[in-house]
Amino acid sequence: MNFARIGLQIPTLLLPRADTDLTRWAVVACDQYTSQPEYWVRVEALVGDAPSTLRLILPEVYLGAADETQRIHAIQETMRRYLADGVLTPQPPGLILVERETARGRSRKGLIAALDLEHYDFNTNARTLIRPTEGTILERLPPRIRVREGAPLELPHVMVLIDDPERSVIEPLFAEPLEKLYDFPLMLDSGRVRGWRVDQPMLIQWIAERLGRLVDPAAFSERYGVADEPALLYAMGDGNHSFATAKIIWENLKHAAPDPAAVMSHPARHALVELVNLHDEGLEFEAIHRVAFGVDAEHLLTAFDEFLAARDSTLTVLERPSWGAARRTWREMQRSDRQVIAFVTQDRCGVLLIERPRLTLPVASLQAFLDPYLDNRSGARLDYIHGEETLERLGRQPGNIGFYLPALAKSDFFRTVIRDGALPRKTFSMGEADEKRFYLECRRIGF
Repeated sequence: MNFARIGLQIPTLLLPRADTDLTRWAVVACDQYTSQPEYWVRVEALVGDAPSTLRLILPEVYLGAADETQRIHAIQETMRRYLADGVLTPQPPGLILVERETARGRSRKGLIAALDLEHYDFNTNARTLIRPTEGTILERLPPRIRVREGAPLELPHVMVLIDDPERSVIEPLFAEPLEKLYDFPLMLDSGRVRGWRVDQPMLIQWIAERLGRLVDPAAFSERYGVADEPALLYAMGDGNHSFATAKIIWENLKHAAPDPAAVMSHPARHALVELVNLHDEGLEFEAIHRVAFGVDAEHLLTAFDEFLAARDSTLTVLERPSWGAARRTWREMQRSDRQVIAFVTQDRCGVLLIERPRLTLPVASLQAFLDPYLDNRSGARLDYIHGEETLERLGRQPGNIGFYLPALAKSDFFRTVIRDGALPRKTFSMGEADEKRFYLECRRIGF
């Protein structure tokens, strides 16, 4: 069942058979713990010989390893074996309503569905129904392509956001009498996940109608203050590079197809995701700060001033006697018509005040400058920091400067993507590593 106008497909999902240990089956997204190989060693020991999605993915900690090609071959062979041996059981066409509890006491709601890749463009200034929210780094796609190309199955760790402040799409489903499909603890103290089948035709039609209301042209224009702007319904939250990989595979299939009409019904045209309401109480955006290493802080700030001046913006540097004082000033000076960034170096603390900014977010103004500036300086580099204490400690080291940035406000998220295009990389984080989506459901993407 397809709802072409809103890019939605009702998929035929595959779930592990009833005797499967789901705690060992479900594994966290492959792009987590990339600097902590010991985590994946623990997962390997826990899984052992049990059926597991660990055998169906390539954890990115192993990208570039000498045995990468062998691992990919083993993944695709295991997919075929799980299908042949009945490890995976086809479900009636439908969606799955998900409730995810994290170890931190948060509870996030979602809806497993398939989205039409014909409605997606991963370029920065995309105007499609489905859009990236951060810049797509093309160099990150080839290993993902090698895993998906020729694979008979897909497993989603992609989370896609809808802007539904009235909570009209996902949340009302929890009042329906749905069949529970699973309810189990996730491995390594990562919380719990529950899922319910949503396959009643009238309920599915209701969901599609509610999604369609979010992109009604008149309401869309009024809500975001735009005119004649193509609608944005689905914004990538987590997994943009995996979704971009699916798009490339689909475009390659189309170009190679002997029958252009017949290929449009190929299962690889759609990709499985979890839809999440941007306004879900369990979804928190966390700030990601910046530290520039190997730079002359004075020269960098002067260059930033010149960069902004060339764009008719102004930069004022307000010195403060301590990092605490800088943070207090940062909080006090927040206002919608200007941007404020706190900074710390070995011997300076203060606030950068940007007036008449050309871009909507402080992080966008800063990143637009830092990328070309650091690229032209040998030995300079940028790192992305979550904690305030870590930011100050690193920012105070000789040759460094730390920038303290605000968390992205949910109310600004869709409006910013609509007006400015994809956000700078590492603009926001949707929770900690163990709060990310775990692989569970599968779907065929090959005949």
